[in-house]
Amino acid sequence: MKVLLYSPAFLPQVGGLEINVATLAAEFAAVGHEVVVITRTPGAGAADPSYRVVRRPTPREFLRWTRWSDVFFQANVSLRGLWPLLFLRRPWVVSHHSWYCRSDGRIAWQDRLKRYLLRHAAASIAVSRAVAADLDAEAVVIGNAYRDRLFRVLPGERSRDLIALGRLVSDKGLDLLLEALALLAAEGSRPRLTIAGDGPERPRLAAQAERLGLAAQVDFPGTVTGEDLVRLLNRHRVLVVPSRYNEPFGIVALEGIACGCAVVGSAGGGLAEAIGPCGRTYPNGDVPAMARALADLLRDPAAREEHLRHAAEHLAPHTSAAVAERYLEVLVQAARRAPREGAVPARSGAR
Repeated sequence: MKVLLYSPAFLPQVGGLEINVATLAAEFAAVGHEVVVITRTPGAGAADPSYRVVRRPTPREFLRWTRWSDVFFQANVSLRGLWPLLFLRRPWVVSHHSWYCRSDGRIAWQDRLKRYLLRHAAASIAVSRAVAADLDAEAVVIGNAYRDRLFRVLPGERSRDLIALGRLVSDKGLDLLLEALALLAAEGSRPRLTIAGDGPERPRLAAQAERLGLAAQVDFPGTVTGEDLVRLLNRHRVLVVPSRYNEPFGIVALEGIACGCAVVGSAGGGLAEAIGPCGRTYPNGDVPAMARALADLLRDPAAREEHLRHAAEHLAPHTSAAVAERYLEVLVQAARRAPREGAVPARSGAR
């Protein structure tokens, strides 16, 4: 099968969606499918030699690759990336990794149009039950994959208490986590916290830690990736995901679980589905409830072990191969249901 995968954002830009698309492309190619990724992200070619990346194609190139394909797959609905289907009939499959609304929750005309167009998709894939429930169309729920070849438990002692990681922006609720630590300090408990990542909120968070008397117990190592991140997670007991925002899913929770961390996270959106039985949740923004969950897990090693007893079973459906296999089932069915005219292979584009 020839899969055209359109994603406006792609590697070398780094983010959850970009990594997810690259993982799917590599897994599709690994089992024998021909894959072309079309993206608006500039760069130096493919992240993996098993598939082709066409960056910022001309309209003619985009049409040629659409004609070449058996199925047109989008990661999130992109209005700018749909126009070739006005001229060529190809089954359109779209996966949904975020909410179709503005940052304040308002549904603008662009969001309404995307939701309307979903009625014409051959198939929809939602990364969580929460995202599926928010759509105006039926969707197969397939949770995101984590990089199971990278994130794993390493031998050694867990000498640190709490870790939070990601882009340091207000939606991630790291200021709320510092408030929870202040509540624990008032009770005589001072767990150490590592906040790994960078972003516009970093100076404000450092100032808040100082103001709350937490500076000595909070570390800001900056952005940590790859094997360094795996080693860092393996030194901690509990991963905290304190988002005030309703996360559509939460790959970071899977990564922490795979490295042996129990997870405490907010319950809104799809994050609770990513945490599953491997941690505890609390209502978004409820600082006292967060503090209680942290205190319970930190003082009770048996409780952490009980949560992590379910880790292998919980992670199994989220390996790269397992997720790609389920995606391919949807793509193959869509292609089979939609006969099309003969295709002329295109040769333009760049690896």
